[in-house]
Amino acid sequence: MYQNNTEQFVEDFMEYVKARDPHQKEFHQAVHEVVESLAPFLLSNPRYIKAKILERMVEPERVITFRVPWVDDRGNVHVNRGYRIEMNSAIGPYKGGLRFHPTVNLATLKFLAFEQVLKNSLTSLPMGGGKGGSDFDPKNKSDNEVMRFCQSFMTELQRHIGPNTDVPAGDIGVGGREIGYLFGQYKRLRNEFTGVLTGKGIGWGGSLIRPEATGFGSVYFAEEMMKLSGDTMEGKTVSVSGFGNVSWGVVTKASQLGAKVVTISGPDGYIYDPDGIATQEKLDYILELRASNNDVVQPYAERYPNAVFHPGEKPWVVKVDMAFPCAIQNELDIEDAEILIANGCKYVVETSNMGCTESAVTHFLEKKIFFAPGKAANAGGVAVSGLEMTQNSMRLAWGREEVDQRLHVIMQNIHEMCVKYGRKEDGWVNYVSGANIGGFVKVADAMIAQGYV
Repeated sequence: MYQNNTEQFVEDFMEYVKARDPHQKEFHQAVHEVVESLAPFLLSNPRYIKAKILERMVEPERVITFRVPWVDDRGNVHVNRGYRIEMNSAIGPYKGGLRFHPTVNLATLKFLAFEQVLKNSLTSLPMGGGKGGSDFDPKNKSDNEVMRFCQSFMTELQRHIGPNTDVPAGDIGVGGREIGYLFGQYKRLRNEFTGVLTGKGIGWGGSLIRPEATGFGSVYFAEEMMKLSGDTMEGKTVSVSGFGNVSWGVVTKASQLGAKVVTISGPDGYIYDPDGIATQEKLDYILELRASNNDVVQPYAERYPNAVFHPGEKPWVVKVDMAFPCAIQNELDIEDAEILIANGCKYVVETSNMGCTESAVTHFLEKKIFFAPGKAANAGGVAVSGLEMTQNSMRLAWGREEVDQRLHVIMQNIHEMCVKYGRKEDGWVNYVSGANIGGFVKVADAMIAQGYV
């Protein structure tokens, strides 16, 4: 029908998606990026088009919304909205995080769930894709308020999840405290101790390396990219955005491999530390800042006099060799991309979900910068969640070194998959295409094998 006209194929498919969900811009962005990569492959493999695989993949298997009433410490009643998007279970139980943040809505969660399907496929672990959360803001809430909210949220969510059905994890706004309250309520209501959530405490079913996993995995992926070009992380200068567990993991592992990380950031601005954020004291202090729930990084500069705080700015203006966006979607735009390239940045590793805008990604690819998309680079978090599920099923706990080694191997395998499907005739690797096609094939083949379901 399209006679290898990929542009027409992409245009027609996006018209179809936008007509069905006209106001979900983040979802449209995620789908467009994937379909643009897949179009040439699909036109060369028309069985996927005939089976309407893409049409089925962009339609969630199940969308669950519910109200979450809770009472604050002053006795005031609040009502938030809860969600769970069960996107695709072709290769395993739904797996993906819960996000508690005021910006949470259906469009955001659908884009995250869609990305999660391909990301989980790339890990080679038997996990489908899903995402969920609420527009609840845990910032400046007491522990008791967070507990009451989590208990109310799980009272409804528990009807829809289970260790062989849907296994949520943490995401923005959902850390160890929230996972604990959610798990406690699930156990109370269901009268069973199962691996229904990942990111649990080490003493009650959790896995070592889980808090660090997304950041560690991203650096392992970057290390493989650099090996392919005959480079190493030793001596590289690195900018990182964010200052939560993901950023902390990147800073920790990059420093261990000999790089010098000079920035972190928050909603209030960014920190530039010319000495590097490498000492254990500084790494511990980043965790203290996050745990304070104040969501600001300025105190870092007050504690370390050589560091400079830049209010209201992003860290991409700093001259570096490598950039790791680790905060939130669309945090790095075309102007940031142009500045990074002008300053000599050679590697951009998207560690947040869809951390770069479409125009920024296009610019990186046009300039043939080594660009790692989030669905590949940040898959370490869900990979270790999958390893936690395995440990729960086997009723055992692996040591730190074993989990880290397994994570390292998984990230190496993901890189190999991206190279397999993304290498061009001139030898350059388009990691975006490689990740999208590699993740798609496994899910698509399973969907065809299972019939029209």
